[in-house]
This record gives sequence, C-alpha cells and structure tokens, in this order.
Amino acid sequence: MLIEILKSKIHRISVTDADLNYIGSITLDKKLIDAANLIVGEKVQIVNVNNGERLETYVIEGSEGSGEVAINGPAARKVQKGDIIIIISYAQMETENAKAFKPTLVFPNELTNQLD
Repeated sequence: MLIEILKSKIHRISVTDADLNYIGSITLDKKLIDAANLIVGEKVQIVNVNNGERLETYVIEGSEGSGEVAINGPAARKVQKGDIIIIISYAQMETENAKAFKPTLVFPNELTNQLD
C-alpha cells in the first residue's frame, strides 16, 4: 500500500511578489529549490500563515540567490506580497519505506529569504 508523507518543507518564508496576470505557479529562488529537494514542475501546497489559505500549485525556477518567492496567477488572490507562507511537498511510498524516510526541512531567514 502507498501512503502520502511529507517530502519537503520550506518553513515561514516571505512572499516577494504576487502577479495575478501570470500563467500560474510559484516562482522560487533556485537555491531554495535545491535546498528543499524540490524539482521544477513539482506540485506543492502553499499555506498562508497570514490568512490561513491553502492552495496547490507547481514550482518554477527563479534566479539563484535572488530570494524570490512569487505567487503567480489566480493564487495571487489568496497570497499577497509580504505574507509569510509555508511550502510543502509530499511523496507517495510504501508504508515500510515511509517509516525510515527523512523529509527535507528548510528554515530560511523570514526577512531576507536567504539560507543563513
């Protein structure tokens, strides 16, 4: 049997832009993508600490070292520039493998979005 478990989490990061007229997705600094063990195109859940909204989208790569965290498309109605969010990805795996699996947890600086 497959179960879905936490794969990666970027905990408490500041949104740098929200663009309603973009196609959709979340654009992330390449360093954040790599540190969190995410891949471009991967489905992620966004949890907005400011208002409790939850949504799903996919990752687009931003400029390395930029600290960019841009919410694009319709999600820009649920997340605004300056909001603090949590970005979560999940993986499906066999129960026995899941018991030994260790997720990747990233805690960037909330003010700069940099990995200290």
